[in-house]
Amino acid sequence: MSLTRLAPIIFVFLWSTGWGVAKFAAQYADPLTFLVVRYAVAAVLFFLLCRASGVIWPRSRRAIVHAVISGFFLHGFYLGALWWAIGQGVPAGISGIIAGLQPLMTGIAAAFLINERLSLLQKAGLALGFVGISIAVLPKVFAVDASAIPAFAVAVNVVGMAFVSYGTIYQKQHLKDGDIRAVATLQYLGAVIVTLPMAWLLEDMHMEWSLGMLATLAWSVLGISMGAILLLLHLIRRGDVSKAASLIYLVPPLAALEAAIVFGESLTMLMMIGTVIAVVGVYLTNRKGAGG
Repeated sequence: MSLTRLAPIIFVFLWSTGWGVAKFAAQYADPLTFLVVRYAVAAVLFFLLCRASGVIWPRSRRAIVHAVISGFFLHGFYLGALWWAIGQGVPAGISGIIAGLQPLMTGIAAAFLINERLSLLQKAGLALGFVGISIAVLPKVFAVDASAIPAFAVAVNVVGMAFVSYGTIYQKQHLKDGDIRAVATLQYLGAVIVTLPMAWLLEDMHMEWSLGMLATLAWSVLGISMGAILLLLHLIRRGDVSKAASLIYLVPPLAALEAAIVFGESLTMLMMIGTVIAVVGVYLTNRKGAGG
């Protein structure tokens, strides 16, 4: 089976573990501080990988700047907003609903910014995916005391989704060529540039070094920041950004399943029904011959 066929499956699994990583990381470090270290380690490891592989770096200053700026949005602003909001009390259920906005945001923005056209079936797939993800996580949303959720943190979470949607389109617009390993290195440099000042201003930059901390950091870097991101960049480069973004619909349900296994959280029938609907939506958005 080719990488192109396997990439979506592996990406969804790796990306879904980010929810668990956020829970584990909160035990050892302030969220933005953890992200700074994660980005810095990822940048160094990608740089070493590029050197060992003889990767050709972008030759123009413009290409380098575009790669760094895309890192602002795809990593720095996006995860910075998401992790900060969760740290301020936004529940995973509501964060999951907000995550479901990303494919819709990306599909709408791509039509205007890069003239990416979707067929009626693909549009229906995006809408159906959002319906499915809503059904899957609504039980958790209704179980939360709304008065206890900071409205500003929810707004920041939504803005984070807008950042990653724009970052995905920016990637498609300006980084069509070049080795994705070099692009990823520069993107994480951009992420550090954005996240370090935010951590310094908003946090005590606390980090408790321990075996658990190192294990969490290792997976977040190798599994997510390197493995998942390389796959995402590969998917964006090879296809429509709306199709790549639609895979995000599968992340919260899979994360819920992982939470049930690792943390003992409950699964409901609505979650399973919603997941099936989301899977159908992703299939319609990505199936061959559905182009507009």
